[in-house]
Amino acid sequence: MTEQELKIIKCQNLKQKPSKDQIPFGRTFTDHMFIMDYETEKGWYDPRIIPYAPLTLDPAAMIFHYGQTVFEGLKAYKTQENSILMFRPEKNLQRLNLSSERLRIPKIDEEQVMGYLKELIRLEKDWVPSTPGTSLYIRPFIIATESNLAVAPSESYKFMIILSPVGSYFPGGIEPVVINVEDQFTRAVKGGTGMAKTAGNYSSGYQAQANAKEAGNADVLWLDGVHKKYIEEVGSMNIFFKINGEVVTPELNGSILKGITRMSIIELLNKWNIPVAERKVSIDELYQAYENGQLEEVFGTGTAAVISPVGELNWLGRKMVINNHEIGELSQRLYDTITGIQQGNLEDTQEWTVEVE
Repeated sequence: MTEQELKIIKCQNLKQKPSKDQIPFGRTFTDHMFIMDYETEKGWYDPRIIPYAPLTLDPAAMIFHYGQTVFEGLKAYKTQENSILMFRPEKNLQRLNLSSERLRIPKIDEEQVMGYLKELIRLEKDWVPSTPGTSLYIRPFIIATESNLAVAPSESYKFMIILSPVGSYFPGGIEPVVINVEDQFTRAVKGGTGMAKTAGNYSSGYQAQANAKEAGNADVLWLDGVHKKYIEEVGSMNIFFKINGEVVTPELNGSILKGITRMSIIELLNKWNIPVAERKVSIDELYQAYENGQLEEVFGTGTAAVISPVGELNWLGRKMVINNHEIGELSQRLYDTITGIQQGNLEDTQEWTVEVE
């Protein structure tokens, strides 16, 4: 992909920004968005920032029929000095290309797209909230746009980035959540698309999540699709367990998303000399650890929630109450460290943040 000049068309009618203390997750969008197109003969072309607006697509656009799409989620934060930081954005663009490869979508030039993203955020800098616990959520995504009902990869695509000021993902913020262990439905299997960040992975979990929420749970914990025995991840997060002093998380096996926050947590634990292992974890092993009083903490990790402590796991009518529904010492330390780095309140010795301006 050759270097291309970014065109910018500014919005004339700016939106009213949400109240600083009432920012819902993912429902409010900024004034502008980024778009770039792809055609087989031309490659990626025409990068532009334009006013946020609906798209016009042919009813036969392949995204509607075969779900050929990938996306990412990352955040920008405003520091006390009024600068704007992104957290490990290069990892998200790398993962976007990994997902694209799995879905037979042409790769983007990560360095160029990083430049386009920075320009978009600079233009929308007033949308980055500064209230503690808030951020600007960044959603890059690619959709197949060719008008064709043949079952084959599209010959044309749109790559877009939209921005949304957000508060906490879970209504309770950092309060421990209740999770249901899903024993009926399957999210993904090795060899499928579980390792890619693609739309179908999420909608296929909606029925299980709806059932869980009707029973008073915040989300579901998925088990492997073959044995219905080994723990994989939560619907919106990777998962960690502190068992008898050691932190354990399911190993990446081709059906688990390679989380950026997950990666960062493992690197922090290694730096702190806290034992951490990536391996198979069965639900039976976890329940046995609970029965033995060795299950000390459980927490999920992800861009949206950062760290989400789990206060209770429900499995086949059995309840595992963790740490008396209170956030654990390690979970709190990890949350404070990650968010402190993201918001510029702690020194970034890991070189994880990228300054926009």
